[in-house]
Amino acid sequence: MTDTKRDAFIRHLPKAELHVHIEGTLEPELAFELADRNKVSLPYPDVDALRRAYVFDDLQSFLDIYYANCDVLRTEQDFSDLTLAYLTKAASQGVRHAEIFFDPQTHTARGVSFETCCRGICHALDEGVARLGITSGLILCFLRDQSEEAALQILEEARPFVHHLTAVGLDSAEVGHPPSAFARAFRQAREMGLPGVAHAGEEGPADYIWEALDILEARRIDHGVRCLEDERLVRRLAAEQVPLTVCPLSNVRLQVFPSMRQHDVQALLQHGLLVTINSDDPAYFGGYVADNLSAVADAFDFPPETILQLARNSFQAAFLTEQVRTAYLAEVDAFA
Repeated sequence: MTDTKRDAFIRHLPKAELHVHIEGTLEPELAFELADRNKVSLPYPDVDALRRAYVFDDLQSFLDIYYANCDVLRTEQDFSDLTLAYLTKAASQGVRHAEIFFDPQTHTARGVSFETCCRGICHALDEGVARLGITSGLILCFLRDQSEEAALQILEEARPFVHHLTAVGLDSAEVGHPPSAFARAFRQAREMGLPGVAHAGEEGPADYIWEALDILEARRIDHGVRCLEDERLVRRLAAEQVPLTVCPLSNVRLQVFPSMRQHDVQALLQHGLLVTINSDDPAYFGGYVADNLSAVADAFDFPPETILQLARNSFQAAFLTEQVRTAYLAEVDAFA
């Protein structure tokens, strides 16, 4: 299969995306449009200057500009426009189901209510089903560089909207902020019927993955690429088929790996882990989910069988009913 044919195959292949931050889909063009709408000043003269600023040394250097850009998000319509723009792009890349992270604390700290961001996102998710045929879930993420008390407060604010939520997660700056610090928040979320996922083992150590599994009872590990530092952990992840939501372009752009060829995604697959491929913050890292899948397929010369398995994995790892999961897996098999 030529590179061109493989890219087309990947783009149209039915797939799920399980690790995408809706705030991280804010393309510079939309950022300036929303800034103008809301009379917000961005510290860049134009779209090109903002895009040129997307050069990062590590996770924190990315988060600094990520949070600054979020200031343009003020109204339900803003969050709806942002989400629908992502869904439209995702649909063009073969996404049939998306489970989307959002960071309400980022917005409530600026005086934007939980209700505003949740209703705006959910309006677009409903439109995504009707117009694009994409099913979805919404995952409330706690900011790990804030206190657990702040996480519990935002969870309480979410209570009237819990029927809109699929799960809770843990994101933001990882180093120095272990999952164990959020044990009560995740326990309370489970009592509200919300399972947990957690960012762990990206910049933080493999020990953070153990904590996410054993203390937070996380059902998925977001990133998880440092698990290979711990052989016993790898055996557990393989035996229990704990999904890893790997984001290759993000990992390279944030210097987790020096290059795509040095990424450990192939090794993760060789160890029998349930790997999925995702985009993380695609507006900042240079590619949506099909772009990420093409990047790893090109780097490691993946055959069609491996690409199909990654697509199957994405549906296996999703929070879907068995009936819906079976239908999506049948789409993958029919595509093959």
